[in-house]
Amino acid sequence: MDNITIEALVNAGVHFGHPTSKWHPNFKPYIAMKKNGIHIIDLEQTQRQLEKASKEITKLVRDNGTILFVGTKKQAKDVIQLAADRCGMFYVVERWLGGTLTNFSTIKKSIKRLLLLEKESSEIYTNLTKKEMGLLERERIKLGDLHRGIKDMKYLPSAIFFVDGMNESTAIKEATRLGIPTFGIVDSNTDPTPIDFPIPANDDSLKSIHFVVNYIADVIIEGRGGVVESKSEISVNELESIRTELLSDKSADKGLDSIESAPPEPVQAEKPDADTTKDAEKTE
Repeated sequence: MDNITIEALVNAGVHFGHPTSKWHPNFKPYIAMKKNGIHIIDLEQTQRQLEKASKEITKLVRDNGTILFVGTKKQAKDVIQLAADRCGMFYVVERWLGGTLTNFSTIKKSIKRLLLLEKESSEIYTNLTKKEMGLLERERIKLGDLHRGIKDMKYLPSAIFFVDGMNESTAIKEATRLGIPTFGIVDSNTDPTPIDFPIPANDDSLKSIHFVVNYIADVIIEGRGGVVESKSEISVNELESIRTELLSDKSADKGLDSIESAPPEPVQAEKPDADTTKDAEKTE
């Protein structure tokens, strides 16, 4: 796996943290400086933590381990799903169901019900009224949305990888309780101490999320003996496609209306206008 460069991290906007008023004190070791009321993340630490995480993930997948990708925030959903599909891993991009890990036996029953509903020839559809058929169809759609990324997950994952430690706190707690290693992107407003392999990075920028998540996907592919066709650099066309999908949702963040590249040097950087709602908030 190619080493991550500081320049690549800067170009992806990984270094932008939250406003200084919203920081978590335990994040202090990963902060390089304050700039215009915003914490700037130490990219050397990001680089070091990415390399540490990639080595551990490589060990897991070489032992036939599985990684569960978790990203339920708008900026992360499409990126997580595409990356997980690309590296052949499981994912959760809709609401995290409490007990997905700690009560996995119940989740498996729900998945079994979904598989039954998806079989058109199933006996469950025999001699039903139109109303009853409609109720079953709504149930199938609901379960399909909730379980589409874990439908084939027969066992608990070897590790989870998440985007935004605050947003996915329930998943992290469940994994920790079961002794499942946790990897993920944590921003300056998040406590990194409960996480086994925290990756300090901007967890609200589409470009930053895309960069880190696809780097991890590349690590998994290579760890399983595959060949990565394209590395984790941002593809303009792919990024624009993801942005368009997000903007098509009426509830998508207004801050996604324009996506700009981050400035070349973090010391001189001004917060971009644009990648996400967080970026717009920080410039107020």
